[in-house]
Amino acid sequence: MKKMTGSQIIVNLLKQHGIKLVAGIPGGSILPLYDELYNSDIQHVLVRQEQAAGFIAQGIARTTGKAAVCMATSGPGAMNLLTSIADARCDSIPLVAITGQVNTDLIGTDAFQEADTFGLSFPITKHSMMVKTPEELVRAIPLAFAIAESGRPGPVLIDVPRNVQKNLGEVPDDIDSCFNKIYDDYLKEQKCIKYRTKKEDLPELIEKFCKDLLNAKKPVLYVGGGANNPRAGESISKFLKLYHMPVVSSLMGIGTVPVKSDEFLGMVGMHGSYIANKAMYESDLVLAAGVRFDDRATGVVAKFCPNASILHIDIDAAEVNKILPTDANIVEDTAFVFEKLISSFANRDTRCDERDKWLSDWSAQKKNEFVSLEMNCDAADCCGNRTCGVKNGKKFTNPRSFIANLPLKASENGVSEDDLIVTTDVGQHQMWSAQFYPVKKPYQFLTSGSLGTMGFGLPAAIGAALANPEKRVICISGDGSILMNIQELATLCELNLNVTVIVLENGALGMVRQQQEYLFDKHYSASTFISRPDLLRVAEGFGIRTVDVDDSEDWGKIAFAEKGPCFVRLKIARCENVLPYVKPGCSNVEALR
Repeated sequence: MKKMTGSQIIVNLLKQHGIKLVAGIPGGSILPLYDELYNSDIQHVLVRQEQAAGFIAQGIARTTGKAAVCMATSGPGAMNLLTSIADARCDSIPLVAITGQVNTDLIGTDAFQEADTFGLSFPITKHSMMVKTPEELVRAIPLAFAIAESGRPGPVLIDVPRNVQKNLGEVPDDIDSCFNKIYDDYLKEQKCIKYRTKKEDLPELIEKFCKDLLNAKKPVLYVGGGANNPRAGESISKFLKLYHMPVVSSLMGIGTVPVKSDEFLGMVGMHGSYIANKAMYESDLVLAAGVRFDDRATGVVAKFCPNASILHIDIDAAEVNKILPTDANIVEDTAFVFEKLISSFANRDTRCDERDKWLSDWSAQKKNEFVSLEMNCDAADCCGNRTCGVKNGKKFTNPRSFIANLPLKASENGVSEDDLIVTTDVGQHQMWSAQFYPVKKPYQFLTSGSLGTMGFGLPAAIGAALANPEKRVICISGDGSILMNIQELATLCELNLNVTVIVLENGALGMVRQQQEYLFDKHYSASTFISRPDLLRVAEGFGIRTVDVDDSEDWGKIAFAEKGPCFVRLKIARCENVLPYVKPGCSNVEALR
C-alpha cells in the first residue's frame, strides 16, 4: 500500500482511462484538484460558465462514444453544470462530472457555497455519488466511467468534499491496474443492464423478427439515438442490402442512415418529413431500433402507426412497451441484434415485389419532398419602425437552401463533406438543419434533442473540434440561442479551433413566435427583440474573424478556407416558419404544409 491525496488519486485514474482533456472552472471547493491538474499533462479548458463545460464534454462524447469529463466547484458552480448534465441524461450521452464540495465537517451547516449537489443531481443523472474518504475514490472513479459508458449511456456525477481532495489515503501500489479491474468487472457482471433479453431466448426472438419481416408488405425501419453510432450504422447498412425497406428517424437518429440514400425518407414528428410521417401511418410493420416513441415524434400516439405491428430493439427495458405495445422486443445493443438478423437472413430469400414497390414509391416521392418555397418578407411584420433588418428591399436568403448547400460551400473552399461536423442550438434553425442538412454518417450531427437546451451549440462545437482537430465544425444557431452562451467565444478564440459559427438572425425567438402565430392568434408576447446587438461586432470583440453573408459573395472563403474560428451572420425574414408543423392534438399526417 502507498499514500496519495484524493486529488492525486483522481488525476491518476483519469489518466489511466485515457482522459487527456477536462473542461471546467475552478473555485474554492475544487482548488486542491486543480492544483494537482497543474502538475499533470491533462489539458484543462477554461470555460466562462460551467454549463459550457458540460456541453464541451458532450461535444467530445457525442463524436467519440466515450465518456468525457467536466468539473465545477461547489454551490453555484455545480448548479450551473446541472443543465448540461440533465441534457446528457435526456439524450443518453456518457459524461463524468466531478464537483467540489465543502469540507465534510461543514456539510449541512449552510457553509459558504454549500449546496446539496448530490441530492439535486440524483434525478437528472444515470448515477450520483458522494465520496467521504480518499480511499473511496479508488473505486468511485472507474465505476463512474463504467456506468456512464455501459448499457444505455448517461452522465455520472461524483461530489468530492475539499478535505477529501487534500487528505492522504492508503491505496494499492498498483492503483493503475485497479482501474481496469474495477471497470472490467463491472461490465462482466452486466450490472449496467438490469433487464436484458436472456441469451437462451434470443434465437426464438430473432426467428420471430425474421418471419414477421418476411411476411410484411409495408415495413418501415424507425431508428433513433440508440442506433446512431458507427457500429450500429454499419450493421443497419448491411441489413438493408439484404432486406429492402424505407427508413425514418427521430431527431436523435439522423445520421444512422445517410440522408441522401434511397431508403431514407426523413425525420418523423412535429416538424418531420411529410412522407416519413405518411409512411409510418400506412405501414403494416415497424422495426424500431434504439428509439423510444417520444411525444414530439409520435404526435397523437393512436394515429402514429395505427395499422402496424411493432418489433422493438432497445438497450433499455424501461423504453419497451412504455408508449406503444410491441409484438416482440429484444432488450439488447442495437448493433448486436442487427448482426444476428443479418446472419439469420443470409440464407433466406427476402425478395418481395410488394415490398420493393412500397420502397420505390416512397423513394420517388422523396425527390419532390425536400423542395422548399422561397418566402418573401412580410412587410407588415418585418419593415417600418421595428427596423428588423430588411436589406433595402432585397429578398432575404432562404434558410433551407442555405443550410442544404453548406457542404457544397465548404467543399468549394477546401473542406470535404466527410470532414464536417454540425452542431445546432435549439429553435427554427435546428429544425431546418434536421430537415435539410445532408448528414452522411453517425456522429456528424449533434443537437440537443429531448431537453431542447438553447445554448448547446457553441460549446458542443468547441468540444467536437477538440476531439476532432482535423475536421471543420459548423455551429448553426439563431440570434436567440447564441446569446445563451455567447461568452464561450472567448474560449473558442483562446483555443483557435476550426469552428464556423453561423447565426441566422431574425430578431425573434423564432420557434416561439411561430407557435404564437399558429396557436395564439398572433399574440407575439415576449418573442421579438427590441434591442438587437450587432453580433458581428460582438464576435470581433472576442477576437473572432467575422463575415456577413449579405455583404460578401466570397463569405465561404472566409468561413471555411482559413484555419481557426469564424463567425458568420445571415439575416432571415422574421415571418419564416418551419413546415411541416403538426398542431397539438393532430396526427402527424394532418401537418400544416
